Amino acid sequence: MHQWMRKSGTIVNHFKSLLLVTNNLSSWRSYSFVKRSQFAASFAHNLPVADRDFINSSTHFCPRRFESVKSEKIANNVDDNQALELPEGKVKFTPKLRFISETADERECCYRVLDENGNRISSSNYVEVSKEVAIKMYTDMVTLQTMDTIFYEAQRQGRISFYVTAAGEEAINIASAAALKIDDIVFPQYREAGVLLWRGFTIQEFANQCFSNKADYGKGRQMPIHYGSNKHNYVTVASTVATQLPQAVGAAYSLKMEKQDACAIAYVGDGGTSEGDFHAALNFAAVTEAPVIFFCRNNGWAISTPTSDQFRSDGVVVKGRAYGVRSIRVDGNDALAVYSAVHAARDMAIREQRPILIEALTYRVGHHSTSDDSTKYRPVKEIEWWKMEQDPVTRFRNWMENNSWWSDKAESEARNSARKQILHAIQEAEKVDKPPVADIFTDVYDSPPSHLCEQEKLLREAIKRHPQDYPSDVPL
Repeated sequence: MHQWMRKSGTIVNHFKSLLLVTNNLSSWRSYSFVKRSQFAASFAHNLPVADRDFINSSTHFCPRRFESVKSEKIANNVDDNQALELPEGKVKFTPKLRFISETADERECCYRVLDENGNRISSSNYVEVSKEVAIKMYTDMVTLQTMDTIFYEAQRQGRISFYVTAAGEEAINIASAAALKIDDIVFPQYREAGVLLWRGFTIQEFANQCFSNKADYGKGRQMPIHYGSNKHNYVTVASTVATQLPQAVGAAYSLKMEKQDACAIAYVGDGGTSEGDFHAALNFAAVTEAPVIFFCRNNGWAISTPTSDQFRSDGVVVKGRAYGVRSIRVDGNDALAVYSAVHAARDMAIREQRPILIEALTYRVGHHSTSDDSTKYRPVKEIEWWKMEQDPVTRFRNWMENNSWWSDKAESEARNSARKQILHAIQEAEKVDKPPVADIFTDVYDSPPSHLCEQEKLLREAIKRHPQDYPSDVPL
């Protein structure tokens, strides 16, 4: 653009001098096509050499209209001498008028280690997982599954106001977390409670947040499941879709500047890739060469919107190449595949200082949230098939049993223990007082400004006038 603007002044002035006009170009419109062509040739010939080369370049001027053509793949068999060194690199020219096809001949393959029965595919290459790590991965998947069931029921009983499950996506949660280090900064969407569970967030801490009691780190100011923990490098969940992505790039860039042996990881659903923040973040990360992993949970549905209404591309993985981001598609229901992909992505992100995009193919077995009834827009049989035939927890358990690392007795003990812990945590969370009204107005300003003081005063007066409209268990 700079080159064009610089050249255009010379070209326009020379053009005007040849026409001997400044504002009236009617004489030019009356010229025949032949005369115009002769004039153009004379015009270009009288320009300085540099400007003449610029004006004659086929990239700026074309002597005829485009013909209708079909998109085809362009072979790189053009003469190397017919190339131009541009700021972003060398580009070859071709005399063929061809458009890049909107689709590839075949869809991008999906990386998998375990088949649907939990048997390792013989030709697969993957990162080895120790028995100790595998057992923790599986028990955390069981805990997450149990926690989702009980908290969902608690919402239906009116004990909490809202909940989101990770049903069908347990492997994505736990396996991706297992491949990271505690110094890596996590920017979740809202279906990644398992990542926080893996990092040591206790069942009681989960319950305190969902019940919005005084022990909640957010002081009851967030919706349930909007977890956050400074201790565990887990940035607080935000309801706004995809805003965490450019934030993650900024955090990753700071890690790069400080030469830290760590990366950032940002989770997003397939629906989030339709947001402008997704595209801005990928471009931002590629240009700054930030060590960040974009992890897309492509579970087929953005609430009630299917992926067929989200994009026409081959899923999400192909979008990385457009921004210069290395990418991979992985089976999100295969814990070993997810673990291996994230482990490798982390190594590349830090060692090579580059962003990585991972698309995990899975299926959202549960409803979008407790505010949704997914049977209104998808068949119950479809949901049941994924739940029974493609369950990631069962698949990983089968692999564990094949290695003699798990048994029916261990299964029973793990599930009973998880259930007892969660029920106890809920009972304890319900006993804890709610945060006081004053906490609504704190932690933003060092000294509350006058307008916030006025709002607090008005709220307290409203509560006194209409006590029946406000919860009685919130201290004034």
